[in-house]
Formats: sequence, structure tokens, C-alpha cells
Amino acid sequence: MSLEEIAGVAHQPDGTPAGVVVLTHGAGGSRESPLLIRICDEWAARGWLALRYNLPYRRRRPKGPPSGSAAGDRDGIVEAVALARTLADGPVIAGGHSYGGRMTSMVAAEHPDLLDLLTVFSYPLHPPGKPDRLRTEHFAAITVPTVFTHGTSDPFGSIEEVREAARAITGPVEIVEITGARHDLGSKTLDVPTLAVDAALAALR
Repeated sequence: MSLEEIAGVAHQPDGTPAGVVVLTHGAGGSRESPLLIRICDEWAARGWLALRYNLPYRRRRPKGPPSGSAAGDRDGIVEAVALARTLADGPVIAGGHSYGGRMTSMVAAEHPDLLDLLTVFSYPLHPPGKPDRLRTEHFAAITVPTVFTHGTSDPFGSIEEVREAARAITGPVEIVEITGARHDLGSKTLDVPTLAVDAALAALR
């Protein structure tokens, strides 16, 4: 596997990387998501090699929602993490925004030894307005430290719902609340990448 094969972009740190972070996008997005770019910049500034990459469905077509098999997208995440292991020593952190975070969390559940930490942004707990349709059946199988970065006005799940759902995860969990933010995690007052990276580094320790 190469960076080109996962449609990845690397944010290089100064000096030898402390580890590698691999992040992917939400259902309608791509590796060019402004949020992913800012988070990868923050990781690189902290001395980590950060990769943002396209899921397999996005490599097949430039726009539109996920198409084909979610299992195929999860295979793409496994490939990205395997590539990360070859690029630097140190821990490997993986995650993503919304759909990308959900798929990565399923990979963490299916392959408990693959990651050192899971970092998810705006986890899509349920479709907006349908709180009974939870997407959490795999949470009990997640054993790695997990950081949720979540807006308090996210229609895909409230902070209370995220807290409740996260109790099923057997590894340590940290929830970073972004006050007032919706699903895109936009905030005029809080530095979302800094808060998320701080929490992930603390959870790794």
C-alpha cells in the first residue's frame, strides 16, 4: 500500500514523528474537509505524522454519498492503518468525522489490536430526529482508548446520548464538548483541533 493508493495527503512534522494519525471524512465529504486539514495541521505541529485520506467509495467517484459496501470502506481503513505502521514508529491513532469515524470505530471493534487510540468527530449516533435508531451495537467490542469530539447542538446525537452510549465501550473514554457546535464542529470561540489533540494525547498517556 502507498499514500497514492489510499488517496492520502501527509502532514509532516519537524523531526522524527512521535507516531502516526490517520483520519478520514464524513459521508458527503473528502480528504479536503477543512476540519480534517486543521486537525492534521495540529497533529503535525505536535510532532506527529498526520494522514488524511479518502475512503474507497470516494476514490471511485468525487461526489455523492457512500456507495457500495460499508465493509469495503472498512477494508480501506484497515489498509490505511497498515500503511501508517510502515511510515513511522510509535503509536497509531485513527478516526474520522461522522461516517468516517463510525466506520473506524467498527474497525476498532473488529480488530482490537490494530489501533492505539480511536478519535471520532461528530459520531453519527442516530439519524436526525430518530433517536431510537442507534448505531452503537459494536461499542461493547471497542477496547482502545476513545475520544469523542462532539458539538452540543449536533442533530445526530446530544452530548447526553453520546455519554450514555459511550458507557458500553470497555476502554477508557473521553468526551470533548464543543459548546454550541453542530455536526460540522464549527466554533467561533473554541479551538476544536487543539482540544481534540490535547484529549487524545492525555488518553494515550
